[in-house]
Amino acid sequence: MTQSDALSEKVYIELVRSLYANVLPSKIMLGITGLYVSLIGRSAGSTLLWAVGLATFFACLIRVGITISLRNRAMTAALDRRSARRLELSYAGPYYLYAALLGALGGIVFAGPDLSSHMLTICVLVGYCAGVATGTGLRPLVAIPSMVMALGPSIAVSALRLEPVHAGMSLIAAAFLSGGAQSVLTQHRMVMTEIGKRLTSVSLARRDGLTALPNRLALREYFDENASLLGTGSVVAVHYLDLDGFKPVNDRYGHAAGDELLAAVAERLRGAVRAGDIVARLGGDEFGIVQFGLNRHEEAELLARRIIAAIAQPFQIGADGISISACVGTVVSSESGTDLETLLRNADAKLYQAKRERPAASQVLSSML
Repeated sequence: MTQSDALSEKVYIELVRSLYANVLPSKIMLGITGLYVSLIGRSAGSTLLWAVGLATFFACLIRVGITISLRNRAMTAALDRRSARRLELSYAGPYYLYAALLGALGGIVFAGPDLSSHMLTICVLVGYCAGVATGTGLRPLVAIPSMVMALGPSIAVSALRLEPVHAGMSLIAAAFLSGGAQSVLTQHRMVMTEIGKRLTSVSLARRDGLTALPNRLALREYFDENASLLGTGSVVAVHYLDLDGFKPVNDRYGHAAGDELLAAVAERLRGAVRAGDIVARLGGDEFGIVQFGLNRHEEAELLARRIIAAIAQPFQIGADGISISACVGTVVSSESGTDLETLLRNADAKLYQAKRERPAASQVLSSML
């Protein structure tokens, strides 16, 4: 695999992971769908409408269930392009089904005479499309077809009514749909560029010579630049990790093999972190990771578990298969004014506490400041 192909694969995996990053909007949409179906079902009293409405609700339920069941694997497992593709298809299938049924339901409603149902339906559909553009926009092949399937039937049926208000509504909705699709494509291009830059990492002057990761200076500069942008309630996580079994590799295979192993570990760490996170080599077999913009404290634990899973996969160094593991200490803080060195010291202390207390080869110990 060429360096360009490797970078492309890492970017793709990151984009697929974004689909599973936040399940809450899907849960909210499940509640909205249930309420919407019950309201328009009672208003219209149509058997067809009830049948399609219930199918829509259960499709949404299936979508949420599949996303929840696969989220842990998507966010923590070491993924290659093939496994990431399977996760994307598992997400997209029920996503398309729900969008198609929601669109069919909207078309049925707009074919009827109840104006209050029309108003409620367009509200739900536009809100859904806005949520798709925001939550799934990093994968345009999932987002844009879903938006078209959901809103398209209502636009078409309204246009065919040949009545000024509905014709105007169809034009406005079509304009929103077109604008939303363009926004998704723009967001996708920007994020792909951002991830690519992050994976290829900062300037040579601030890179570790062996692994090409940012060095401690670059990590501190990144932290200081972003800490000033933190708002009230913003959460930052700092991870401190080292490798178990690295010294025996040096002793058995030599320092050249050890250096090659460190470079391979760095590649896996680049692929494990999210867009906007930074991983740096602190020295020896020790690495630091900083995460800004966390919505929930569990996101820090998810990354730590993903790192451990990634490092646990065997490495091919020359003709030898080498297995090592990682130990991670994590500190999560929402306090403004905390400096990086303090967070690194606390994370390092958690790392060594985890080493003393762990029941197995790898363990995560998290702390909230």
